[in-house]
Amino acid sequence: QVQLVESGGGTVQPGESLTLSCTASGFAFSSSAMSWYRQFPGKERTLLARISADGSSTEIDDSVKGRFTVSRDNAKNTLSLQMNSLKPDDTAVYSCKVVVLRLPYFGQGTQVTVSS
Repeated sequence: QVQLVESGGGTVQPGESLTLSCTASGFAFSSSAMSWYRQFPGKERTLLARISADGSSTEIDDSVKGRFTVSRDNAKNTLSLQMNSLKPDDTAVYSCKVVVLRLPYFGQGTQVTVSS
């Protein structure tokens, strides 16, 4: 059973940092590319970042390039998203995603609120 559990969200002030984690189980994590999505209130989820199975290749959406970094620890089955210089516009629910046997799986998401 594929399980993805995000953690690390919360409320921060503009300019602060957060690191989100996604703990995975039920599939071959070290052989799977992983993604982070975010969902703004009232909007659909959109792709934010992607990382290859071995972590050697990453893609980051232009809207957060230079501020957000995606990484993974295959020994711990954990995906991370380091978010720096947060802005109020980054307020959203952040979810991790994996595709297993052509089926997409998302975690429940973690809320990030950036507010002064």
